[in-house]
Order: sequence, then C-alpha cells, then structure tokens
Amino acid sequence: MEKAVRRIGVFTSGGDAPGMNAAIRAVARTCQHMGIECVGIRRGYHGLINGDFTKLDFESVSDLSRRGGTMLYSARSEEFKTPAGQERAVATCKMLGLDALIGIGGDGTFQGLLRLAERGLSVVGIPGTIDNDIACSSYTIGYDTACNTALESIDKLRDTMQSHERCSVVEVMGHRAGHLALNVGVACGATAVIVPEHPVDIENDLLEPIRRARLGGRTHFMVIVAEGVEGGAYSVGKVIEDATALDTRVTVLGHIQRGGSPSSRDRITATYMGFEAVRLLAEGKTCRVVALQGENYVDYDITEALQMSKSLDQHTYEVMRALTGVQ
Repeated sequence: MEKAVRRIGVFTSGGDAPGMNAAIRAVARTCQHMGIECVGIRRGYHGLINGDFTKLDFESVSDLSRRGGTMLYSARSEEFKTPAGQERAVATCKMLGLDALIGIGGDGTFQGLLRLAERGLSVVGIPGTIDNDIACSSYTIGYDTACNTALESIDKLRDTMQSHERCSVVEVMGHRAGHLALNVGVACGATAVIVPEHPVDIENDLLEPIRRARLGGRTHFMVIVAEGVEGGAYSVGKVIEDATALDTRVTVLGHIQRGGSPSSRDRITATYMGFEAVRLLAEGKTCRVVALQGENYVDYDITEALQMSKSLDQHTYEVMRALTGVQ
C-alpha cells in the first residue's frame, strides 16, 4: 500500500521552551522508523516562507534531548500573517515536496497551521510553551523545567535576602496566565502570589499576609508576581514599601526561565508528543493538536483547540491562599 505521507517538515515557532529539541528528535526518529523523510524548517514561519531548511536523520538529532532551546531556531514573521506570505509558505512546501507539517509552539503557531490547513496542507501541532497556557492540553512542553529554574533562582535569592531582612518581589513569566507563578509560589512557600487571573485586593491578598508573617516572627518575605499583572513586579514592590516601610527589592527572572537542560518530565512528554504527531499524519489525519489530558495523550481539531479556554487550577489556588494565611 502506497504511503500517504512520504516527507514531513517540522519547525518551532514563538517563544522557545526546554524540551522542544526532544520533540524534534522524536519527530525525526519516528519518521525514520516509519520510512518517512524528515525535513527541519529553521526559524519558524519566516524560514518556511524563505526556504530555510535542513534534512534531519538519525545522527543529526543524536544527543539532542538534553539540550535546551531549539536547534531549528525561532523567529517572528509578520509576512506570514498576510495571505501572500501564506501562499509563499505553501509554495515552499510544494518545492520541498512536503506532504505534511508539524509545528511546535503555542496558540500563534496553531493559528498559522490552521491557515495552512485551509490551503490544503496536512498539519499537526505540538504544544510547547513555558506558560502552560494551551487550553486543550493539561501540560505543555517546557513548563516543568521553567518551574524548576525559577524555583532554583528563588531559593538562591532567599538566602541573600534573609541575611538582610528584606522583602523580595520576584517576577516570573506568564503574560496572560499565572500557572507558573502560582505553582512556583506554592513550591517555594511564598508569602503572597499575585496572578493576572484574579483581581488583586492589596490589603487582603498582599499586605495582610506580610503582616501575619511578621507577627509570626518572620523577617524575610517572598512575593511572587506573574509578569501579566498590571504594573508588574515593580508596581507591587512600591506598594509594599510604601505601606510597610520594608526594604523591598524587585527581581525579574526574565528569559533565564526559558533556558537550561530540560527536566525528565519535559523530555518524556516531548518525546511522546513528537511520536504521536507523526503517527497521526501517517494515519492520514490532519489539522490536529496533540494534547495531554491526565496521563493520556489525545488529539483535537485545531479549530476546536483554539476555541477552548483554560483557567488556573482552583485547588492549587485554594492551597496557596490557605498556606499564605489569606482568608
């Protein structure tokens, strides 16, 4: 029986996330196992438009899982947002003889794949973002590593801040989602956690937990803020200093959270998702997103996936409030 898919292209798009390389490796080696050629598209949709590619085989992806970042690079492409740019991307696929595309990234990546699917290409998306904000999947590649990186930095920061009896305000990534801030806050025993999903009651959510901690004998206070909170960490730090007269220092962890060798969870999740993406295409399926629900790997239509919404885990939020003394 003639194969429906002979050559697959894979690319990463948007913000990089630890574990993307493991997903690339899984795609390339699963392709080889199934007798399918694999082509890596460098620099995301920008590279797809301009024909920036490299062939991927067994050896070219060896020793890749442990490396952070993405060997295929990532870049923004305003041109791809236009119909003319999308037609150029389709033309590149035809020129390279690609039967299908696998895109690793977030919602923006999936929206691009949907545009290509509407032009007749077979596509599958893999969720990769440290924010864990892809609605159709309970977990996204890179999230666990980013949590661990932030936690390690906060633990080190706590050592020096305790020596000077200061209040630390730490900003972690999460432009529209507070999953990272919430879970890091629980893990590090933060005094308070501020996330964009919940309106901030300055007195009850921020100042009162600090006062309770001080009355309990604490002399150092750790406040975790998601970058998407209005005004960011510097605004929160000023409020604390003005209201309590504490020596307050702000630390923005920034892009350090995107780097580093991926954790075992991210390597394993990325590997399974890469395998599932190739399997779906080999079975003739298209316009799908691979997702993790509990312990099960599932897939959704991209249109359906993009219409889903994802909120903070309410149980984790309740645990955080209980442990910080918030009523």
